[in-house]
Amino acid sequence: MEIEKPQPVLSGLQPQEPHGPRFSPVAKRVLFGVVVGGVVLGGVLVLLPPVRQTLVPPSAGPGSVTRAHQAVVAGAPASLPDLAALIGDREAHLRAHPRDEQSWAVLGSAYVEEARRTATPAYYSKAEKALRTSLQIRPEGNAEALEGLTALANARGDFQEAKEWGEAAVEQSPKRWTAYPLLIDAYTGLGDYKATRGTLEKLQKLHSGPAVLAQASQVYWDRGWREDAAATIADAAAGARTPAEQAVFLQQAGELAWERGDPEQSLRYCEAALGADPDAHGALAGQGRALAALGRTSDALHAYRTVLAKRPAPRYALELGELYEKLGLGRDAREQYDLLQERVQQETAGGVDDELVLGLFEADHGDPAEAVRRLREEWERHPAIPVADALGWALHQSGANEEAVKFATKVLDKEHGGGVRSALYMYHLGQIERALDLFGPARRHLAEALRINPYFSPLLVPLAQETLEGLGEPPPGGPPEPAEEEPEEDTEPPAAEPAPQPARTPAHKPARTQAPTPPRTPAPKRSAAR
Repeated sequence: MEIEKPQPVLSGLQPQEPHGPRFSPVAKRVLFGVVVGGVVLGGVLVLLPPVRQTLVPPSAGPGSVTRAHQAVVAGAPASLPDLAALIGDREAHLRAHPRDEQSWAVLGSAYVEEARRTATPAYYSKAEKALRTSLQIRPEGNAEALEGLTALANARGDFQEAKEWGEAAVEQSPKRWTAYPLLIDAYTGLGDYKATRGTLEKLQKLHSGPAVLAQASQVYWDRGWREDAAATIADAAAGARTPAEQAVFLQQAGELAWERGDPEQSLRYCEAALGADPDAHGALAGQGRALAALGRTSDALHAYRTVLAKRPAPRYALELGELYEKLGLGRDAREQYDLLQERVQQETAGGVDDELVLGLFEADHGDPAEAVRRLREEWERHPAIPVADALGWALHQSGANEEAVKFATKVLDKEHGGGVRSALYMYHLGQIERALDLFGPARRHLAEALRINPYFSPLLVPLAQETLEGLGEPPPGGPPEPAEEEPEEDTEPPAAEPAPQPARTPAHKPARTQAPTPPRTPAPKRSAAR
């Protein structure tokens, strides 16, 4: 499978270390690690790839550059043909005007969007070089470059660096609203949900419109406000100003519908997104997800294969591999798992953090101990709810259930970010509780997983149903009350000060024969694609 188009390699300006702003004031922070201006600008021209005519596709019509420029500057989505036109235009402009710091910032931000939309990690290195060049030329008042670097770090999954760049951007231009959505994403990735909510409030005071509504919808969803999230993203989609923007919001609406367990509505949203923008690759993956849940397996496989040919993201390869495994097509599943690992290696070389998806893959289809090692390190970097869930599951799969439950229950801690209603999270928690003989909580959380989304995984839904059946129904009226102990008759005279009695132990405990307790949850058939 052709998974990545060769991209011209930038040379001349190397990424500086360490990444991200470090010093104060802002001017010193943004310059840290950037080589002196004479050296950078002396090599500016070799930053640009050779002139090529194929970058701008024939479908890019009049106004493409203007549309994409407006979108990139505002942090809004742009169509792939428009992005390609903008990139070609800015590269040509910079050959003639290498000291135009704004064009370097726009070019870098366009590279970030191109990399994100096409899963082509080579663009990330190009973006970093362009954005740092912009900062070297103009270290003061260069909000465009700071926001571009924030978006780059978020896209790579380096949320600590994104936080530093984003805070520098806000410090330098506190009234510029476009930095705040990027900073919200960074705080969310770091598990700082209090900062996420506070930053959203500031954003809503500074600006309104579809982009702000879409950001609010995601924050609401993470807080467990499902109805508010769904209504808000619908408003955002209705108010979108371009087809590309509308497609992104419709895709987000489709993802929320899927998480609510409504594949029909999810499919409608994804189809509408693809109607607005045929290059909405995330919507194509969502379409495959919904089609599989609705039993339209051939159509689902076609959707997944198509999206992986266009945007070979590791998550999509994992989903298709598990669908193949459900269908008994082990060889095809292994091919997707191999593709996942290959893509992770390529993205890691481009600075992308894929440890979360790789950890989940290892926990279920590879080496759980390796998953634990990776996810512990990820937790140290990004202590967010998705990482807590994945680490808890990996610990369970490796047999460490006592520690596993400590991480798995973090998804219930509303004070520290828990609250999102996720079928997968509830499934993981329920299976861990079952392994610990906590049959009541296990029954409750497994049933909740199926109530939230009875289609959440082609492999795990049958296991959830089987486990619930094995646990059986709860006793009528709940667990038995502890029996009262009969007081013994005193044969000795009462002491002046009676000694304290030990606490009573309940006379009855739930029988431990209600369900077998394996050391770990039966995982889907393992394909050691390592």
